[in-house]
Amino acid sequence: MSHSLFHNFLSTISLFIPRITFFGQKSEPTEIAIEPDTTIVSKIMSKNYELYLSFPKGYSSKDTIKYPVLYVLDGSNSIALIKSIFESTDVTTELEDVIIVGISSGRELVSLGVNRTNDYTTSTDAIWDRQYEKDAAKQYKLPYNALKGEIQSGGAAKFLQCITTEIIPYIDSHYKTTNERGISGHSLGGLFTAWCFINTKGIFTRYGINSPSLWWKNDEVIAQAETFFSNHKTLDIPETKIFISVGQKEPSNMILVMEKFSSLLESKAYKNVAVTKQQFIGKSHLSVIDPGLKQTLSVLYG
Repeated sequence: MSHSLFHNFLSTISLFIPRITFFGQKSEPTEIAIEPDTTIVSKIMSKNYELYLSFPKGYSSKDTIKYPVLYVLDGSNSIALIKSIFESTDVTTELEDVIIVGISSGRELVSLGVNRTNDYTTSTDAIWDRQYEKDAAKQYKLPYNALKGEIQSGGAAKFLQCITTEIIPYIDSHYKTTNERGISGHSLGGLFTAWCFINTKGIFTRYGINSPSLWWKNDEVIAQAETFFSNHKTLDIPETKIFISVGQKEPSNMILVMEKFSSLLESKAYKNVAVTKQQFIGKSHLSVIDPGLKQTLSVLYG
């Protein structure tokens, strides 16, 4: 992984907390200020997941209307923006009614970084893990070996199992949901979302793949996608929408892997898969987060 990509990754982690704390706070925040709506204790992952919920304006327990659900990774960071989007009267008339479930894996900054690295990465990369431990400790002004052995990449398969057998059943049993589900993520979350498309067989029908870290482990997910697509002339899945995006000012390798993955999808021209891609002019890996999420909602639920 190049230095610029690693810097973007660390910067993304550090972005989570300041964006949702009180204005004027001078000391560096260490814990998320927004409270989750509920917490899931995952037996599969042996840790807790905070869920942040946003409901359509007309949602009521007194009627029989059910709604699709969009699961958003790094949910503690995204939920405030999502709610502001749906509270905008000029936007809500253009979007389907949808329940948003933001999934987060920590309330403290460092643990959040440790957990999301494990959850969203598709294979183990010990060299990358050790480098992240050193750089993160330096960035957060921790003792040199404070994070030694803490970073364990490669937990995507187990995390997907957690989503499908623990989080989704909880949401479906407590709220008025349909079987139509979407998933969206940025950076490593985008990597996980892209990986889900070739590993979930229709569990999700809408995908927001934003600034995906498809460079992970020498572009392994792109290689997996090439094999998957070559083995599937058609896909026996429900009608599916995919939005994939990147910022124009992101490192060239980020743009390249996004283009590779989207080109693979477009070249197959699956009749039941609609692909929309966008490069956000003038946006970096960090500044693209908000417009990427807004456009994800517009394309997937417009």
